[in-house]
Amino acid sequence: MTLSWFSIVRLGLIQMALGGIVVLTTSTLNRLMVVELALPAVLSGFLVALHYGIQITRPNWGYRSDTGNSRTRWIILGMAALSVGGLLAAYGVVLMAGAFVLGLALSILAYALIGLGVGASGTSLLALLATGTAPNRRAAAATITWLMMIAGIALTAATVGAFLDPYTPQLLLTIVAIVTGGAFATTCLAVAGIEAKTSFAKRDRDEMPFLDGLKEVWAEPAARLFTIFVFLSMTAYFMQELILEPYAGFVFGFTPGESTSLSGAQNGGVFIGMLTVGIAASGLGIGALRTWVVAGCLLSALALVSIAVLGQIGLRGLFTPAVIFLGFSNGMFAVAAIGSMMQLAGEGRSSREGTRMGLWGAAQAIAAGFGGLVGAAFVDCMRLILVSEATAFGLVFTFEALLFVGAALMALAILSRGRATVSSAALVPGE
Repeated sequence: MTLSWFSIVRLGLIQMALGGIVVLTTSTLNRLMVVELALPAVLSGFLVALHYGIQITRPNWGYRSDTGNSRTRWIILGMAALSVGGLLAAYGVVLMAGAFVLGLALSILAYALIGLGVGASGTSLLALLATGTAPNRRAAAATITWLMMIAGIALTAATVGAFLDPYTPQLLLTIVAIVTGGAFATTCLAVAGIEAKTSFAKRDRDEMPFLDGLKEVWAEPAARLFTIFVFLSMTAYFMQELILEPYAGFVFGFTPGESTSLSGAQNGGVFIGMLTVGIAASGLGIGALRTWVVAGCLLSALALVSIAVLGQIGLRGLFTPAVIFLGFSNGMFAVAAIGSMMQLAGEGRSSREGTRMGLWGAAQAIAAGFGGLVGAAFVDCMRLILVSEATAFGLVFTFEALLFVGAALMALAILSRGRATVSSAALVPGE
């Protein structure tokens, strides 16, 4: 038995909850550390990189969900760890203002929990989708759930931004407690009873050791090539994550609430970009997968150059539209990559969907942490050398644009080979 569209949307609620917690750590808490507490951007970059780095355990979580009898268990336990970590991370930022060492120690623990939670919950969820969804619906399921995650990120950022001004530590903790508690409750309700409807629940237990299973997946040419592409492209994708909101604060004078809302606007652009590609590729038959990936990368590069130029000439009114355009371009690129990921997860040796998703998730997480940390460190170095904040940040955005151009060239080389070429018609198939 396969998942119905209603069950797929229910699982998408878990992605919404996951995105809602993570955006608080990468946008709101990051902004508070860099601007309000005047800490180096590399510090918040280190913490975010820590939570991404710990997600190198994703293949193991995927393997555990493959060889065990319940993906639901790991989804719920992972969300519990993520929720606790999100709340502790907010408290750590509050403590840093008066007891920096204690606050930093708590933050390290919190971000470690966040990484474990995202890895366990997110990987098991995507594996459940890959095994429980009919082959002709897999890419559509990926698009739907990812759009819901982006919607969760955008809604959380916009709502938190509206309620966070005027900022106080007590208000921050209250808001984060509501978000994390609501996310855990939503996850428990959304996943209840779904796994029993899938064929995975009737599988025999696979006793192959983890390292042997991982080597088996890595030996598959399509899985290996796609892993390399994910790492290289996502490094470019995530470099701006930790510096865009501080840039808005330093160069354009955005308040904490305004910069948090900016993150919501950006992710709203991602949502529209994903939706546009899904409708155009499936409903209108416009463009192949590789075309959308390349177009998304090149438009992302153009958006980043525009953001850098706006800082030089001081056009505050055009900054938010440029950020939305960046989100739209990122969404175009991401939905094509997600479509191929879900298609490839079901290929090769059976009973390894979770391990493949974990491998690609680990590549994405490492790239995200690496890209975010490099972007933050690059900005700190440029700010020491240059007098102008706009120029310091602008050079980093320009460098990121060049990486996106490189990612477009890699897409032409990698996504045209073997089974990694997925028809655009499979992105959002009809009923």
